[in-house]
Amino acid sequence: SAQVVWPVVGQEILNGDVGGGFQGIQITSGFFQLWRASGITSELQLYTTAIGGLVMAAAMFFAGWFHYHKAAPKLDWFRNVESMLNHHLAGLLGLGSLAWAGHQIHVSLPINKLLDAGVDPKEIPLPHDLLLNRQIMADLYPSFAKGLAPFFTLQWAEYSDFLTFNGGLNPVTGGLWLSDTAHHHVAIAVLFLVAGHMYRTNWGIGHSMREILDAHRGPFTGEGHVGLYDILTSSWHAQLAINLAMFGSLSIIVAHHMYSMPPYPYLATDYGTQLSLFTHHNWIGGFCIVGAGAHAAIFMVRDYDPTNNYNNLLDRVIRHRDAIISHLNWVCIFLGFHSFGLYIHNDTMSALGRPQDMFSDTAIQLQPVFAQWIQKTHFLAPQLTAPNALTATSASWGGDVVAVGGKVAMMPISLGTADFMIHHIHAFTIHVTVLILLKGVLFARSSRLIPDKANLGFRFPCDGPGRGGTCQVSAWDHVFLGLFWMYNSLSIAIFHFSWKMQSDVWGTVTANGVSHITGGNFAQSANTINGWLRDFLWAQSSQVIQSYGSALSAYGLIFLGAHFVWAF
Repeated sequence: SAQVVWPVVGQEILNGDVGGGFQGIQITSGFFQLWRASGITSELQLYTTAIGGLVMAAAMFFAGWFHYHKAAPKLDWFRNVESMLNHHLAGLLGLGSLAWAGHQIHVSLPINKLLDAGVDPKEIPLPHDLLLNRQIMADLYPSFAKGLAPFFTLQWAEYSDFLTFNGGLNPVTGGLWLSDTAHHHVAIAVLFLVAGHMYRTNWGIGHSMREILDAHRGPFTGEGHVGLYDILTSSWHAQLAINLAMFGSLSIIVAHHMYSMPPYPYLATDYGTQLSLFTHHNWIGGFCIVGAGAHAAIFMVRDYDPTNNYNNLLDRVIRHRDAIISHLNWVCIFLGFHSFGLYIHNDTMSALGRPQDMFSDTAIQLQPVFAQWIQKTHFLAPQLTAPNALTATSASWGGDVVAVGGKVAMMPISLGTADFMIHHIHAFTIHVTVLILLKGVLFARSSRLIPDKANLGFRFPCDGPGRGGTCQVSAWDHVFLGLFWMYNSLSIAIFHFSWKMQSDVWGTVTANGVSHITGGNFAQSANTINGWLRDFLWAQSSQVIQSYGSALSAYGLIFLGAHFVWAF
């Protein structure tokens, strides 16, 4: 009852018995799975790794102080892009991948092979034993007995016992085959070591970035990329905008691979962690992409010089910004009305009791045929276009259920009418985000109402009644509104993922097949707004909302508090 005062602060809120064998603190970061993949088997190893990290951090701290206060590099050092590319590609990405591949091969692979076979962690040889005693490795991977002879005689296939092309997931752990990921890092290392030798520095060979950009012009692109080299070596905002856009997009790509190709052992069956990782990488990506729009707009206001950019691609984009923005506007209106219209139609037909007239897999079908074709081609690739791979890259393309300990790790994800509809909501929200951010960038210096916007700066308040139409038109305001729509985009994506996985993928494997968490209700419910409200939002939040008078109250209050933070 309301008279009972439940503890709301302190350790006891996490100690209450809330049923279901639930433990108060569940770590959902994926670190345990990552440590398992790295071959860490004891707390001592974690402890020494942490101390090593602290020592390195101290060294970097000193280096930062030294190169800022004692021997700061000149600006030209930062503008030497060819040296930067060579060092970052060959050093960071090339040698970094090679070093990681070495660790995976010599430490992670043997330890994980023994762990997967059920050997007690206390019995497993320590990393230095594996490195110094080749016989232990040769027992696990026979090609180790041959040493480097196959490498220097180009008999590289000899090493296929630990550098594999299996595809799919390890049935014991539900993660990618570690021998596949070691192979991947060796290949990546080779590619980046080559890439790190492509740019002209001390010797007169290799590419020059300025020459590449200046020569990059087509029949319809005027001066092409002329002038862009100077922009990117003189405006850190322009540089940052591009890097944020790329890094943010990469983070969102990572989000989609963490569940479809889970890289660490036992990650796929830890559903809370999978949900957290998807949410985390999407949010990081969203912030970075909005940041790209912000810094591109700051560049336009503070660093852009129209006199140095005549008829190059940037100038041409700015000159036909009206066409770009109006086309984007049209696309957003089209996507918004049509995708929302499909839902409105379905809700109406459902309310009128006419399921045969709804868009669904059992009535009027709108199958995502192109997506299904992509799934099929990837599933068939090992027999056709990728003959060296034993199975398809992801178990989500097709094939059998991969189950670990009676839980589904990954299985074919069937796409239907409900996915087709929500996909177009994704397209709508993402295009609106792009529209707002791009409009903020392209109109950062001037607009019809405020031709002197560049003089007012990146952000400025309304100019009052004497000059109508100056409210919420600064580049900063566009970033603010873009951020709002980024939240919209990501909420829909995370909702879609959360329900789809619980309905069609995650669950337990029984003698009768797979029993999914929400019983496969996505296809029949997610095609109406009411279905989303009732069978997803309410169904998954009602326990929390009704928790204020039980031992669960702490979690309910945290939930409420988090939403207050968002609201204000």
